[in-house]
Amino acid sequence: MSDLSKEAASMRKAASGLRGVGQQHTAKPLQEFEAESHDLSALGALGSLLSATEEIREGMTTLAKLTGQLTEEWEAEAKLIGEVSDAFGLLDVLLAAAARPAKD
Repeated sequence: MSDLSKEAASMRKAASGLRGVGQQHTAKPLQEFEAESHDLSALGALGSLLSATEEIREGMTTLAKLTGQLTEEWEAEAKLIGEVSDAFGLLDVLLAAAARPAKD
C-alpha cells in the first residue's frame, strides 16, 4: 500500500468520524439543552430577583444555534475531507498505472 493510499484511507476514516459527531454525540444533549431553555424554573426566585431569566434564555438559544452551525461546519469539512481522500485514491491509482512498464 502506497503512502497516498494510506493517507486516503486515513482521511476517509477521519471524515466518517467527523460526520458522526453531530449525529451521535451532540444531537441528544443539544435537544435537551434547548428544551431546558424553555423551563428555567431551576433558577427559582434567584432568576426572578435578578431579572436574568430572559437573558439566560436568550443566551441558551444562542448557544444552541451556534452548536447547530458548528455541526453544519463539521459536516461540510467531512465532505471536503472525503473528496480529498477520493482524489488521493485516484492519484495513487494513476501513479501506479504510470509506473508500470509499457507493453508493446
